[in-house]
Amino acid sequence: MHRLLILGGLLLGTALIAPIVVRADGDDHPYNKKYYDNRRYYDHAGHDYHVWNGQEDRAYRSYLGDQHKEYREWRDVRGPEREDYFRWRHTHPDSVIVVK
Repeated sequence: MHRLLILGGLLLGTALIAPIVVRADGDDHPYNKKYYDNRRYYDHAGHDYHVWNGQEDRAYRSYLGDQHKEYREWRDVRGPEREDYFRWRHTHPDSVIVVK
């Protein structure tokens, strides 16, 4: 009976700790570098999607350099600023992007 009580306590403890361990191991936090990987952003004027990946990030940084703007996280950019970037992006294909 004593062994059964100890075993039950260990199982209960494991069941309570397991979700914490699993959550701490995940890398889906919004501030993680992988936050942007392959996310799609819709361009209303261009009627298309822009997939955020390494090349799109380089293009965005190039755009900021061309416009003499300070770097801001893309997720913080809204409205007309996004439209300006998308408009610029349609005139600057990957082959002409230079990061400054």
